[in-house]
Amino acid sequence: MRLTIVHETLYKFQEPANHSIQYLRLTPRQDSCQRIMSWSVSTAGTMTPWVDGFGNSVHVSTIDEAHKEIKVVVEGVVETIDTVGVLPARDGLPPQLFLRDTPMTATGDNILRLVADIKSKLDEGPLPALHALSDAISGNVGYHPGATTTDTTAEDAIASGSGVCQDHAHIMISGARALDIPARYVSGYILAGQGNDSHVASHAWAEAHVPGLGWVSFDPTNRQSATEEYVRLAIGFDYPSAAPVRGSRYGGGIEEMSVRVQVDQSQS
Repeated sequence: MRLTIVHETLYKFQEPANHSIQYLRLTPRQDSCQRIMSWSVSTAGTMTPWVDGFGNSVHVSTIDEAHKEIKVVVEGVVETIDTVGVLPARDGLPPQLFLRDTPMTATGDNILRLVADIKSKLDEGPLPALHALSDAISGNVGYHPGATTTDTTAEDAIASGSGVCQDHAHIMISGARALDIPARYVSGYILAGQGNDSHVASHAWAEAHVPGLGWVSFDPTNRQSATEEYVRLAIGFDYPSAAPVRGSRYGGGIEEMSVRVQVDQSQS
């Protein structure tokens, strides 16, 4: 499947900012499930490309003059392949690396209660346990935009019973790690509107490592594994390490942000 993607992010500041730096993880990974046909990332200032420790393609954008807005525009075409939600285990990073907790995915009482009834599934193998975990998240944490923020932890999202795809991914990762299964965060895009109407086209999900199989994707938001309708941008321990756009600035005052993402299936 060929997917055409347009992603625009606009930041407007109340006052001029004097210096801004942004880390843009907005270039799809070169994986066995996808191939970049064309891709561009554009914004004001100077852009320096590099590859982070997870193998993600990153651009560092720096603006050293007064500015009241920053606009980031991404356009491209990606050819995707349905791998039944499974990717090879060997992608340059040892799976055990992804057993490490972070503040966003730290295991607490809420996570432990969630996985308490799932541990018995481990007798059948990690895959049945992971599917049970994903189903439990879907059943216990409803999708409600605006109910959480980018600072909401997995523990807090379970307590509230509400969240978005980022929260579902964090809970999936935390629960898997509580079961001693390596798991990681994935940011990307999805072709919404074909059974995936619960969120905008910018998306997040989780991948867990299953010995003898590879990295298996789990998307509790849509109650499925990744298909050819998904495009992977970046992987990491959690949202902060895989966020499409993160940055800081000097000055500017109050900030307003608007985002437009459109993913369409291309006919050629």
